[in-house]
Amino acid sequence: MFMDITWQDPGTGAHGFVVIDTLVRGAASGGLRMREGCTLEEVRGLAQAMTRKEAIHFRPGRAYVPIGGAKGGIDFDPRDPRAKHVLERFLIAVNPIMRSYWALGEDLGVRQSDIDDIVSSRGLGSALAAIEKLLTDPSAAAERTAAAFGTVVDGLSQDELVGGLGVATSAITTLAAQGSDPATASAVIQGFGSMGGASARFLAEAGVRIVGIADADGFVTNPAGLDVETLLATRDPFGGIDRSALRPGDSDGDREGWLSADCDVLVPAAVSYAITAENCDAVNAGLIVEAANMPVLPAAESRLRDRGVTVVPDFLANSGTNAWWWWVTFGDVDGGWEDTRRLVTTTLRELTEDVLREADRRHISVRQAAQARVDANLERLRAPAGPEAGAAAEVADTMVGP
Repeated sequence: MFMDITWQDPGTGAHGFVVIDTLVRGAASGGLRMREGCTLEEVRGLAQAMTRKEAIHFRPGRAYVPIGGAKGGIDFDPRDPRAKHVLERFLIAVNPIMRSYWALGEDLGVRQSDIDDIVSSRGLGSALAAIEKLLTDPSAAAERTAAAFGTVVDGLSQDELVGGLGVATSAITTLAAQGSDPATASAVIQGFGSMGGASARFLAEAGVRIVGIADADGFVTNPAGLDVETLLATRDPFGGIDRSALRPGDSDGDREGWLSADCDVLVPAAVSYAITAENCDAVNAGLIVEAANMPVLPAAESRLRDRGVTVVPDFLANSGTNAWWWWVTFGDVDGGWEDTRRLVTTTLRELTEDVLREADRRHISVRQAAQARVDANLERLRAPAGPEAGAAAEVADTMVGP
């Protein structure tokens, strides 16, 4: 761990945290979340996960060479009318860390537009200041970023889609590797914000029936499949489903019902620590794809694996947003949706296929195989004569051996 910072808001007494887990090339990347009950230990775990999300995307020939992992968190209710003021005071307080080390974006309970507004109005520089020192052409990067974040696809901002596109791609790839046809598969999504909503959209697009979606108010189900596009178009800013948009065949029940729902794929996309040793026996799905950060605890995953349930870890499946952001910044994509969709889909499919093959070859879990890839990439990135962006193509991109 490179750095832990704890902050207390003078206005509300709320606590906030910044954790820099690793520095690679002098910088680290990770989002800022806000939720009531957020802890330093939680943020540490999330920062470690960001290190993994960065390192797993080290590929030769890419303009972007991964940096380190970091995370921020604020223990406060994002629905509280004072939330943006708390966020503003936090960003002002940690601005020196942002300028020196931490490139940040939105996460659970924090909107990118609010970060951008505060950084601009208070003269805090840039939320990406820590990586600007690594850019060869900052003006071109700014143009690509403006184009990328200004792109709207079927009524949704592109940046709200890329993470779920990666999750869906990883899920579909795993189903195919297991011999299952997505067109005959069913899925349940826990959470309907940016990540859960986009995951549902792209799974449905591939033919997967979305038979259940849980939000803060309940669990909406339909064994024949929900109308995902209508629910996306009518949800509130926090991912709440508009019950007036439900069809006659849709049902609304207890929100905890998502865990035991009858489905092939379970996508926890809302909160960390959702599947525990105490409740994992209720899971009926054969595949869990982590769209949230750390939703399946280790003891639960061990028990699930003993039952034959495959868990695709978060730092693989939900790594698309972070990777895309830097692909845009460094020029691996032009910022348009066609280029973005191509690279996110291709990369997540190939990564998932590679990790699944390695897990099968070595008779280890998917998480262990993904971690082995991360460890090997970090060793290369941290080498004394480690690769810079222009030399990335010279580094062999091979899966580690036994």
